[in-house]
Amino acid sequence: MDRTGNCELYVKELDVPILGICLGHQLIAKVFGGEVGRGKAGGYAEVKVRIVEDDEIFEGLPKELKVWASHMDEVKKLPEDFKKLAESDICEIEAMRHRKKPIYGVQWHPEVYHTEKGVEFYKNFVKICKR
Repeated sequence: MDRTGNCELYVKELDVPILGICLGHQLIAKVFGGEVGRGKAGGYAEVKVRIVEDDEIFEGLPKELKVWASHMDEVKKLPEDFKKLAESDICEIEAMRHRKKPIYGVQWHPEVYHTEKGVEFYKNFVKICKR
């Protein structure tokens, strides 16, 4: 068994909104055929993320956010059924979304104090879950 374990079954078969954070983002990418590898910058640090595609998960948020993230590992190749939502100077795929399902992944940690608009980000995801 690889590192994804039973994650593949849950991510592909459940018909519920999913939000993968950091490792979860990477597992979603891998399960759907993307690639994960070492990042240029390891360890946790502040990163400026640019929103490159409008999406309801970013509703009411600025186009650039300061976030707290680790890039020891990161998504290197977007899965076929996904679109890129955000990028940074050190990581091409900071956020992604499945094209048809409410499955999201972000490289950063919205829950930490150092991430701007993390609460608003989570509120947007809760709205998505209520649909």
